[in-house]
Amino acid sequence: MPNTIRLHRVLTTTPDKVYRAFLEADALARWLPPNGFTCRVEALEPRVGGVHRASFTNFGTGQTHHFGGEYLELVPNERLRYSDRFDDPALPGEMQVTVTLRPVSVGTEIHIVQEGIPDLIPPEACYLGWQESLQHLARLVEPNIP
Repeated sequence: MPNTIRLHRVLTTTPDKVYRAFLEADALARWLPPNGFTCRVEALEPRVGGVHRASFTNFGTGQTHHFGGEYLELVPNERLRYSDRFDDPALPGEMQVTVTLRPVSVGTEIHIVQEGIPDLIPPEACYLGWQESLQHLARLVEPNIP
């Protein structure tokens, strides 16, 4: 049965910067891959019904896996929801990711829910990957460089 994970963070930045980091190809390629991986964004159409497609490559082994889906909901600076599916037939099904942003006194509160994770992927591996990715995200969006 597919798994669901939930993540929560507070970043010292604006919701606008976090929202843009999810929807700009260069930003996404910089922060999304967990440690030990590179990312190539192959398509990114940030509109409801638009597609996204990317690949992660394991830097150590050179093995690449492709994934992509469709944007289901986009509320600027507040919420985005998209589908995701792997090209690998061993990882069947469609996942949905919902990202909710809320301004708070010290920056932006982020809630992420990823549903429908294939059984072959242990939930703890998903948590670890997202934790690493969110650390990269913080390093991208928190600096206020004039």
